[in-house]
Amino acid sequence: MRAGAVEPKAGPRGTRPFAGFEWMVAGRYLRARRREGFISVIAGFSFAGIMLGVATLIIVLSVMNGFRSELLNKIVGINGHVFIAGIDKPMTDFAEVTDQANAVRGVKFAFPMVEGQALASSPSAAAGVLVRGVRGQDITQIPAIGGTVRQGTLEGFDTSGGVAIGRRLAEQLFIRPGDTITLTAPKGAETPFGVAPRIKSYPVAAVFEVGMSEFDAGFVYMPLTEAQAYFNRDNDVTAIEVFLSRPDQIDAVKAELEKSISRPMILSDWRQRNKTFFGVLEVERNVMFLILMLIVLVAALNIISGLIMLVKDKSADIAILRTMGATRGAIMRIFLITGAAIGVVGTFAGFLLGLLVSMNVETIRAFVSRMTNTNLFPAEFYFLSRLPSEVDPHEVVTIVTLALVLSLIATLYPSWRAARLDPVEALRYE
Repeated sequence: MRAGAVEPKAGPRGTRPFAGFEWMVAGRYLRARRREGFISVIAGFSFAGIMLGVATLIIVLSVMNGFRSELLNKIVGINGHVFIAGIDKPMTDFAEVTDQANAVRGVKFAFPMVEGQALASSPSAAAGVLVRGVRGQDITQIPAIGGTVRQGTLEGFDTSGGVAIGRRLAEQLFIRPGDTITLTAPKGAETPFGVAPRIKSYPVAAVFEVGMSEFDAGFVYMPLTEAQAYFNRDNDVTAIEVFLSRPDQIDAVKAELEKSISRPMILSDWRQRNKTFFGVLEVERNVMFLILMLIVLVAALNIISGLIMLVKDKSADIAILRTMGATRGAIMRIFLITGAAIGVVGTFAGFLLGLLVSMNVETIRAFVSRMTNTNLFPAEFYFLSRLPSEVDPHEVVTIVTLALVLSLIATLYPSWRAARLDPVEALRYE
């Protein structure tokens, strides 16, 4: 080298991957000037698409999880986990069987029950109901009944001669505690002309509200001895309901019940009774996940189109960087950073938006209902009296991970194309 000559500075060839200059160039490409305004619009739509896709997935799956959890709690809260029904002979030994069931480890409590259908009527209206006869000491232990009495009282239920009904049924029949409700069963006393319907009136002792419209509008509870007489039960019961301390151990408890109970019986549980209903919910949830994931996929495709246009627009810049010493890997990483920034920021913006809406979905529903003066969540159609939401951390992690992976995959082809660009050809056509 001649004396006084200036030694050329080391170019970016010797820099480490994802060095500062790569982030600086990628940041300049993200900040659009007037000439690249259209590319900025595409990037903005890609960002909005990913954000809304992730947020929508989190919100919809959280609401569906809330539906499943609320329905499960309501159904199990009023129906029990395991049902013991007798075979071969009537279950007149229900007191002994109940004691045997209560002695099994894992059983919270068990109680005998008589069940039958009837027509409930008042001077103003009528409705079909499911009548259940239970003991006074047991009705207060049923999770969905004991703590949900809104009017009246369950004290002295066995001796009161009255019945407990749901709030919606009380509203349909226009009655309240102290009023009389008439129950009509199709099978009553036998007469020379056939079986006559059984019609009997009862005072309303209490009004409960489970929070599930199907139960609040269709259940009537009466004392066990009265139900046995009303449905022509000769001191026997329909079944024995069993509530468990830990519902996840239902199979182990069922096995213990089969060993502990001495009489012939049939055991069933809530999963068998509601298999179709919860199976449909699970299928619907999986299909919704796949459909809504397409929103994120479309946004990722927008990232591809936006980056390809950016590569074409910046071909001269790429050629200059290459002649200055930038490697193909450096060029590829620049456009990887540019595209990934849209996906990563959009994903986490959607994550925050989804959590915010999911945690306040009932408040938002109530606000929109007041503003539009409409009922956006009628309980008679959706079974529940409020819009539930339950965020599952595992599902949120899955959604965020999939969105990030799709966003990063979308940047690979445009980045590879930028790295393969020939500097001479790029400068010739610029």
